[in-house]
Amino acid sequence: MNKPKLILSLTSPYARRVRMTALENKIDFEVVVDVPWNEDTGVIKLNPMGKVPVWVTSDGEAIYDSRVIVEYLEINNGYKLSSADPQVYIKIKKLEALSEGVMDASLCLFAERRKRPLELQHPWWIDRQFGKVHRGLSQLQDLLGNNLYLFDNRLTVADLALISALGYVQLRFSEDFLLSQKYPSLFAYYQNQMQKDSVKSTVPIV
Repeated sequence: MNKPKLILSLTSPYARRVRMTALENKIDFEVVVDVPWNEDTGVIKLNPMGKVPVWVTSDGEAIYDSRVIVEYLEINNGYKLSSADPQVYIKIKKLEALSEGVMDASLCLFAERRKRPLELQHPWWIDRQFGKVHRGLSQLQDLLGNNLYLFDNRLTVADLALISALGYVQLRFSEDFLLSQKYPSLFAYYQNQMQKDSVKSTVPIV
């Protein structure tokens, strides 16, 4: 039987959370790097939106996007990182969504500031995305407090989303957000999570 494959970019926070989910669930899979920004990208053949990550099952079925892939992995592995209890499940997914919002705004910032010519950039749009990231990080820091995890004192998909968001912010905007100074609890949280193999082995690189 063929191994499932994870098509990803090494900088994508969405791909990172899928990768960590698979690693924490002890799933044997193959990593295939594909950069959607490149003209020769092959991911468009698997996902018509041309976005990563894409999970290709052992049967050859392409599953996307990251939320659906995480859900697929959780369903097939007994909800190890979430919960089969609907009430608990929603609480975890709400926290996950907040971190995903930070990812979304961070990607918008990157596209506007790094991909668009300076004379075509919209300062009001950039400020709006900065506001979203700051509000999201502030709320997440309040929710985390001094705890080791976001929910129920255990690792969940919400943590993997937060780890991915923080890793991307540090990769692309470390001087803008200064996590260690402005969000010390989140910074300490990330440093602590870096002790996990699944986290350490998936640090985004350019």
